[in-house]
Amino acid sequence: MPKVKDEGLAGKGKDSIEWARAHMPVLSEIARRFLKERPLDGLRIAASMHVTKETAVLMLALRDGGARIFLSPSNPLSTQDDVAAALAEEGIEVYAWRGMSESEYFWAIEECLKADPDFTMDDGGDLTVMAHEKGYAERIAGGTEETTTGVLRLMALERDGKLRYPVIAVNNAETKRNFDNVYGTGQSTIDGILRATNIMIAGKWFVVAGYGYVGRGIANRARGMGAKVIVTEVDPIRALMAAMDGFIVMPMREAAKLGDIFVTATGNSGVIKAEHVSSMKDGAILANAGHFDVEVSVKDLELMSLAKRDLRENLREYLLPNGKRVYLLAEGRLVNLVAAEGHPSEVMDMSFANQALSIEYLVKERGKLPAKVIPVPRWIDSEVARIKLRSMGIEIDSLTKEQEEYLRSWRI
Repeated sequence: MPKVKDEGLAGKGKDSIEWARAHMPVLSEIARRFLKERPLDGLRIAASMHVTKETAVLMLALRDGGARIFLSPSNPLSTQDDVAAALAEEGIEVYAWRGMSESEYFWAIEECLKADPDFTMDDGGDLTVMAHEKGYAERIAGGTEETTTGVLRLMALERDGKLRYPVIAVNNAETKRNFDNVYGTGQSTIDGILRATNIMIAGKWFVVAGYGYVGRGIANRARGMGAKVIVTEVDPIRALMAAMDGFIVMPMREAAKLGDIFVTATGNSGVIKAEHVSSMKDGAILANAGHFDVEVSVKDLELMSLAKRDLRENLREYLLPNGKRVYLLAEGRLVNLVAAEGHPSEVMDMSFANQALSIEYLVKERGKLPAKVIPVPRWIDSEVARIKLRSMGIEIDSLTKEQEEYLRSWRI
């Protein structure tokens, strides 16, 4: 049986889902086809995703395609309780509520795996890793992975020779990472910071740790709001890109002395540690936009601080031995999903369209794909872009036969 915080919130949740669906034309078109063709009939899908209104549109599209859905969260603090209640009322087996403990979080994931799924849909890798660690993977025919962190974890699983079924790296689709990661995270991270603090961005030193797709989006949105942006990196190519894009690049040990606002976006642990916090200004604000709460070392903050208190929702003050105060947002978890609502529906439209079409592809190719992390087929990526352009009223050119021949030939 589904387990949510308050079934009475279902009406409000349905309104939120309706609003999201109205801004997700690509996924809505796929859902209409799924309802007609039923390509997922009789299948069970276990999903670990942020339980938001956008995720709800995806889950309902999969249900309309004939699948039975078992949904757990991919973050203990990102669930929108009204949406969870609405999904439960719509027949989705959902185990999610905002503010889960760590044990409750992993309990919910295992409840979905106990349903004996045919396919998995993951965001961060916790579901897929548990499936492998606890012996659920042998029957599973395939899966998808939504985010950079999860793809990296599953590639490590593959390298160790332990991946038991094919997983499509949805995160790496061009219509996902070039839009969701860049524009979606950029906007929603700023949104989370503003909701938690209501501070002025303009004129402040804004430090972005990591200049991948996510960091690039955050840096550009912060600059657009008038911030003076510093980028820290460990990758020389990405550091060079940041410099060429006009950002100041320096090590975190130097940026720590200057920054007013810090956002981590690396997918790695210990990006901001005690040694950095000790040299920060009084009033520095720390936030994380990476998947797990390990980029800002909360453990270090807890150990080094003399006192702490919550001043606002998602805003915790730490008093340091030197008398200065620093402020941690959203407990060091994903600030855009904990302190705000995550990405806008319009950009999640493309990400989740890739998810739906990738699951359909896995069904059609069942038993034929290797147990590896595999890319989204190019035709899926292109189809998502074509539908999105059409929904925006944009028409593009097509290659002539002569141009196609020219591109295939080595002759001039």
